[in-house]
Amino acid sequence: MNRTVKEEKAIILDFLPNGYPMDTRPAHMKTAIAQAIGAEHFVLLELVPKKGVFLKADQEVYMGEGKREEIHHISGRINHIKLTQTAKMNLENLLKGLVMKSEKRFIQFFNNAGPINARRHQLELIPGIGKKHMWVILEERKEKPFENFNDLKARVKLMPDPENAIVKRIIMEMNEEDKHKLFVGS
Repeated sequence: MNRTVKEEKAIILDFLPNGYPMDTRPAHMKTAIAQAIGAEHFVLLELVPKKGVFLKADQEVYMGEGKREEIHHISGRINHIKLTQTAKMNLENLLKGLVMKSEKRFIQFFNNAGPINARRHQLELIPGIGKKHMWVILEERKEKPFENFNDLKARVKLMPDPENAIVKRIIMEMNEEDKHKLFVGS
C-alpha cells in the first residue's frame, strides 16, 4: 500500500517561534518552525509559518495548493525521532481524536481488510489482534458489516479497544517498525 500522498491540512503538534534550540545560527537567520501531522494520511511534517504568524498546538492549518493563510512553506517530512517532547506528548491524544473523527474510514478497514500473503492478514498488523480475533472478525463481517467501533467491540469478544489499537498501529508506522503501511502515507 505504499503511495505518495499530499496533505491538504495539518494539525500543529508543536510551535517553535525561534526555531530549534540546537540550531546554532544567529537569531536573525532562524525561522519559526511548526511540527505538524497531516490530518488525513498522518504524515509528520515540518512547516514554516508566514512572518508574524503564531501557531498553537491542536490548531488546524491549510497547506494545500491554494492560498495559505498561516503557512509559508513545507520544509518536508520529518521522522518521529525528530519530534520535540511537546510534539510527542500531543501526538497520541491528537491521533485518538483523528481516529474517532474518521471512525467510518477505520471501520471500513475492519470490513474490507484482506490477506497480505498466504500466512498473514492485514488485520493481524493491528496490535492486539491475533489469529483468533482475526477469524472472529472475518466470520462476523460475513454476517453483516461492522457499523462502528462499539458494534465491533460488541460482536468480537475480548477485542482490544479498536481506537487505541489503531493509534498504536499508526505510531508503529511512523516509527517505521513494520514495512507494511495501512494508515500512514509515504
